[in-house]
Amino acid sequence: MIAALKAPASVEAPVAGEPDDRPVRLDAFYGGAFAVLQPKGWGYRSGLDALLLAAAVPAETSGRIADLGAGSGVVGLAAAVRAPASHVTLVEAEPVMAALCRRSLALAENAPLAPRLAVAHVDIADRRAAREAAGLTDGAFDLVLTNPPFHPANHRRPPDPVRERALFPAADIPLDRWLAVAAALLLPRGRLVTVLRADLLGEALAALQARLGALAILPVHTRAGAPAERIVVAARKGTRAPLRLLEGIALADGAGHPSDLADRVSAGTAELPQLFA
Repeated sequence: MIAALKAPASVEAPVAGEPDDRPVRLDAFYGGAFAVLQPKGWGYRSGLDALLLAAAVPAETSGRIADLGAGSGVVGLAAAVRAPASHVTLVEAEPVMAALCRRSLALAENAPLAPRLAVAHVDIADRRAAREAAGLTDGAFDLVLTNPPFHPANHRRPPDPVRERALFPAADIPLDRWLAVAAALLLPRGRLVTVLRADLLGEALAALQARLGALAILPVHTRAGAPAERIVVAARKGTRAPLRLLEGIALADGAGHPSDLADRVSAGTAELPQLFA
């Protein structure tokens, strides 16, 4: 997604000899409640954008959660911390990133969470049978979280192929198909939450309104007074409740200083409960 947000404070330490011998770093989130291995100098590192998506997970969430396009697994691990009665599947197509997720689950810092976490190395563009063989079964999840790779086509492409695939959609999975798979994974009354560029609102509505109801749109302003650059979109399966456009939130004041909300998102104490009212 758009890399305009200040990354959350994290404890970092270099780690060598990870998948493909590429350098990685150890980042701790939520004051050390969980940690992940993330690329260092290659690939894509998650930060406040991922934690913003996780802030949509209510503490009382139970059952199964899927993190589609998990990357290094920040969204999924944050969701596991926030919802202690849940089981989370990190879904990632990139082999090296799926390997990082598995290594992260084996970290001592994540030992309390590991029994409730799993990694599914599968491309959601694959046929249903292939997804199910990897443990990604339609109609099996109570909550699906996703931060899809949808940078605009005219955006400058990075030279690193892993980073490029994290930021730009593949030709065989446009946003409509990505969201269709996400909706298919949901149980009846299951919920979907996604973070998107604001200019993708029309495309997202076209994809979701035919499949889900009770849509809620939360504009996210990088800076107070500026146009929203992101939207958080929530929806529920098996309802025809009308769409709601929520009051927007700002992650920094007019001078660019992080807002109290941004600090609470980074700390894991923020909640976006209005998404599911």
